[in-house]
Amino acid sequence: MPSDKPCEAPFEDGLGEALRRTGETFAPPDRAALVDAGLTLGRRRVARRRAAVVTGSTLALAAVGIGGAYGGGLLGGGQGGGRGGETSLAAPDPTRTGATRTAPAPGTDAALIAILTGLLPGGELKNPTTNSSDGGPGFRSVRGVFDDGKGDAEISVGLTRAAGTEAEQQVTCPDKVITGHDDCAENELADGSRLMVFQGYVYPDRREDTKNWRAVLLTSDGFLVDASEYNAPAEKGAAISRTDPPLNPARLKALVTSDEWRAPLNELPTRPPGAGDSGSSAGTDDHTRDTLVSLLPAGLEVTGEGGQEGFVYLVVDDGKGPSYVQINVQPGMAGVAKELFTGATTLPDGTLLKTAKSAGEKGVGGIRMWTADTLRPDGLRVVVSAFNAADQITPATRENPALTMKQLTAIATSQKWLTRP
Repeated sequence: MPSDKPCEAPFEDGLGEALRRTGETFAPPDRAALVDAGLTLGRRRVARRRAAVVTGSTLALAAVGIGGAYGGGLLGGGQGGGRGGETSLAAPDPTRTGATRTAPAPGTDAALIAILTGLLPGGELKNPTTNSSDGGPGFRSVRGVFDDGKGDAEISVGLTRAAGTEAEQQVTCPDKVITGHDDCAENELADGSRLMVFQGYVYPDRREDTKNWRAVLLTSDGFLVDASEYNAPAEKGAAISRTDPPLNPARLKALVTSDEWRAPLNELPTRPPGAGDSGSSAGTDDHTRDTLVSLLPAGLEVTGEGGQEGFVYLVVDDGKGPSYVQINVQPGMAGVAKELFTGATTLPDGTLLKTAKSAGEKGVGGIRMWTADTLRPDGLRVVVSAFNAADQITPATRENPALTMKQLTAIATSQKWLTRP
């Protein structure tokens, strides 16, 4: 389901090249997390559409924003130092490859590569590349395969001007129920900047064990620095080459908070007014949550909850074990009618209804997923699913979901969804 992140987290199928790929791990099926986490409006709309347009009537889940821990230094602070007592990585060792070369001209791709190379510990950055096209205005990224003698690992850094609420999501740790991970921390620096450091996986359901560690800095003057690393030479399609990515959380923090990024950040073009600050036209989380709770059948106790931007999940219990319930409310989805609602039942008011009973989305054995998916004539899509487990990534807790298909259909077709803030 929704919306990266934050947290591509997801946060699989959002800042430049780096966020595009990490955001994929936050979204639904084979995007694993949450959603391109790209911060431009165009890329965000693509992510939302991908989150919604899943095969059949399977409920799409996208987690926005991957989390992390915060460190200072990007905004100044002198040599090797940062704001609020934070420190940057040491200057490059002159014995390292390329360290004695003439410094490239500021603002060039070579300068961006030199910054990343100089901030990495002893080793070689192989096949470095840069990109400024995928992220739209106000975006640049640099990536390469880092070889420290312990196994090749892809590392990338994306630079962008922050974009309203979406930027805040990039420094907010994802809900562990939505985006499984090992650790995540977020902090605020003395100067008002924020940082998150995330330790998770390319696929939160762990169908592959490629690790994705990420640090995102949101500066107090409106920039994002996003670094991602893997324990493989590529995010996907490459064999694991080492136990962990090469940079531990402290070094990741030092990487994104380094003063070295200040010059290329200041060179980024100004974003058009309102670009990337898309907000949620589906209403607030509270509205979606309160409406869903009001539609639950009697006898269900809500024992857990979470969500964002029109997506909400509840954990309910009828005395027979916890059951995970998720809902996504998406306006403007008329375009998916032919793709997702072929063979659907047409209700008297013109609403298309499609129901399905299937295995869970995350491949965990024994999990059952029951879904009611609706599309109203005005393009409002309401899709609700219930599971026979407390979440999608742990074993089943009961034989069937706590809600019947009839009850799920009543929730999805309720007229209450037509009244939105």
